[in-house]
Amino acid sequence: MPGFDTGSTLADRMRAHAGDARHLYGELIRAMADDWEAGGPARRICAGWEDAPHGAVVQLRLLAGLFRIVLTDRAPELVPFYPCLGGTAPPDTAWPVVRGVLEAHVDELHEALQTAPQTNEVGRSTALLVGLFEAVRRSGRRRVRLLEPGASAGLNLLVDKFRFVERTWQFGPADSALVLRDGVVGETDPQQFAIVDRRGCDLAPVDPSTPAGQLRLRSFIWPFHVERHKRLTAALSVASAHRVVVDQAPAGEWLERELTKPTDDDTLTVVWQSITRQYWPPGETERVRAAIHAARHDRLVAQVAMEYPADDDPTAMLTLSGLPGDALVTLARVGDHGRPVTLLATA
Repeated sequence: MPGFDTGSTLADRMRAHAGDARHLYGELIRAMADDWEAGGPARRICAGWEDAPHGAVVQLRLLAGLFRIVLTDRAPELVPFYPCLGGTAPPDTAWPVVRGVLEAHVDELHEALQTAPQTNEVGRSTALLVGLFEAVRRSGRRRVRLLEPGASAGLNLLVDKFRFVERTWQFGPADSALVLRDGVVGETDPQQFAIVDRRGCDLAPVDPSTPAGQLRLRSFIWPFHVERHKRLTAALSVASAHRVVVDQAPAGEWLERELTKPTDDDTLTVVWQSITRQYWPPGETERVRAAIHAARHDRLVAQVAMEYPADDDPTAMLTLSGLPGDALVTLARVGDHGRPVTLLATA
């Protein structure tokens, strides 16, 4: 993600994010930028967020709040613009209608800005699976303890409960409600393993068994990403049968605690994270790194990460570290939503 330019306004950062995209959110973000400059409802909604860094993605927080209003049947006039709800209206005609809804819900949408993006995108489980394959192959251990800081609702911790179907291999239960097809580009080396323990943490865990939790997750998936909405629906079905614990805690503090708990000698601990680093406060990344490094003195700990290499790099990379030592290997380029996973020959 681009870094924060202290000379830019919130409207500038909105426009930089939208670019020239002609989908619904591209059109709305550019229009919100204009409305912010004109002192319209977008300006009042975003009051106090003028100096927010680009990584805070204020515009996506606002649009998610708007989507929650639509999903709770309080803005039926917007349904025609939301493809996941069957809408087919042209995106470039949405703004006048949207502006009216913003005007009617200024206070609610201002409060919605406090909620950071949490899609818990299950497409990223494809990247996790590729990382687990390589960690298991390199370590020779097939019992895995899976830990995820920034886990949101913990859906990706259920990676072994999903079905993956690729051209030359398949993985996961054949009767899974969620089937992910053709997400890996290149040859990988599938491995059999068993997740014997799984747990996550988040500053604001989402309970996927509740209507409020499901609404929150759905609202952050862009409404024209119809397949992603279908994946979430299927993943929630899987989660209803397999409860996962997600503790409310910051990443570094939580890992310091979890990585001191005893594990069997034949178990590989894997710490997994995906597009979380940009939301961590200063110093959290180093605290996470230090906790993992310290734990490696008395056990085998691998880290699988799907992150942007730098603030100004728009391409997420899948990396594996800890096998051996603190060595870091880049396994693949990854789409923002975890697919496709394009394997690198050097890995």
